[in-house]
Amino acid sequence: MPINKKPYRRGRHAVHAVKYHFVFCPKRRASVLKDEVANRLGKVLHEVADEHEWEINSLAIRPDHVHLFVQADTRHAPYQVIHRFKGTSAHVLRDEFDHLHRLPSLWTRSYFVSTTGKAGEQVVQQYIEDQS
Repeated sequence: MPINKKPYRRGRHAVHAVKYHFVFCPKRRASVLKDEVANRLGKVLHEVADEHEWEINSLAIRPDHVHLFVQADTRHAPYQVIHRFKGTSAHVLRDEFDHLHRLPSLWTRSYFVSTTGKAGEQVVQQYIEDQS
């Protein structure tokens, strides 16, 4: 995994290190994310991240699912972040690859998300307990 050069992001009113681990799958868990489709998907996901000033820390595209570890900002809820990635990539990929039209939609409506920041869960719990 590449080392994040800026572990903390700064906005006008917040300093944060919010990172999301998303996992999402094509409809019917179809193994369609291969070769040119996988390469193009990677490029599209990076374009979406750049457009919104998010940082992709890690990306793994498997034939039937995607792992995306991204640092976003506090202005966007996790559902908004994944919606941008899935919506844009579905539109672009279905326009460019005719065989993807066999699926009723490219992505399932479901996804997995886990949040993480600079400190791990145990570190935060211990810090809070030490405050009393």
